[in-house]
Amino acid sequence: MFQAFLIKYGEIGIKGKNRHLFEDALMKQIRHALKPVEGKFFVRKEQGRIFVEAESAFDYDEVIAALQQVFGIVGICPMVQAADEGFDKLAETVNDYLRKVYGDREMSFKVNARRAKKSYPRTSMEINADLGERILAAFPNMKVDVHKPDVMLDVEIRDQIYIYSQIIPGPGGMPVGTNGKAMLLLSGGIDSPVAGYMIAKRGVKIDAVYFHAPPYTSERAKQKVVDLAHLVARYSGPINLHVVNFTDIQLYIYEACPHEELTIIMRRYMMRIAEHFAKETGCLGLITGESIGQVASQTMQSLAATDAVCTMPVFRPVIGFDKQEIVDIAEKIDTYETSIQPFEDCCTIFVAKHPVTKPNINIIRRSETHLEERIDELVQTAIETTETIWVE
Repeated sequence: MFQAFLIKYGEIGIKGKNRHLFEDALMKQIRHALKPVEGKFFVRKEQGRIFVEAESAFDYDEVIAALQQVFGIVGICPMVQAADEGFDKLAETVNDYLRKVYGDREMSFKVNARRAKKSYPRTSMEINADLGERILAAFPNMKVDVHKPDVMLDVEIRDQIYIYSQIIPGPGGMPVGTNGKAMLLLSGGIDSPVAGYMIAKRGVKIDAVYFHAPPYTSERAKQKVVDLAHLVARYSGPINLHVVNFTDIQLYIYEACPHEELTIIMRRYMMRIAEHFAKETGCLGLITGESIGQVASQTMQSLAATDAVCTMPVFRPVIGFDKQEIVDIAEKIDTYETSIQPFEDCCTIFVAKHPVTKPNINIIRRSETHLEERIDELVQTAIETTETIWVE
């Protein structure tokens, strides 16, 4: 029945003279999202509208699912397109549409006509009244309500006529790639995939870095993170995942530094290495899934201690969230079930029994002097042996 979809966007509409750049970015993301969907689609824009038109048979549910993963879309309207063959034909098409979509359901409606094609012989108000009259005559189960209708029937008169009444929610946000690029510290936990999703939603292209510690973390733990990157990439677009072998650095810190400071010092070296790859790939900031007070390494003092080694901004989109709020988003984006698989990452393996919760930055720096003999060499080796995986 439906041959096309009208794509509604939100914030893009207030971008003024730059709006076309955001529209073009949104269209690019729509095309990318529809690539794996069976069928051929034409994505175009016309007078402030973006349309997805099917040029072959397609699976309706697959198309909706794909479009619901495109940031920048706030609504997806399945449409019927009709040629301008006169008002009687239009009324017939509208009634056929209502019959197929709503059947004999009792409901109220309002016709909302827009006449973009000014040569059309009826004004918008006349179309509203005349179509309403034809609908009432054909459907005794329907009534008009211009204030709070059950169904808003939109009819757009352009070179073709577009008829739609449903708005399927999209994810909102901004098209990916319109707000720079950042590097996500991706672990196997619940929080970091959510953090990546939330930053990508604001139009930021993301890459990721994962710290692997074989043989203390298994290949299955690594695959779990690759799987999480795949799930995030459905929304963010392709991700370069940098897999850093962190074992030797962790063991050296474990041998040379006070055990209550292990987590903080390890995190500081993770941030240093993540920032190296961020700078190398043109990122403008780092992203972590930290939430204040969730664990010992996420107190205000601990976050300040890890931030102190960075020269670029660190974005923490879930910083003020309760755990359940993060879990809710993880479930919505389908990362939760993967995140809770029992394959531990390097942060959980080398955790102290009594970690410091209020680290003093000067004491931490003093402890790091015990690493001076070999740490630069180990960091350089970790960087040089990093495996980069292209994840779509």
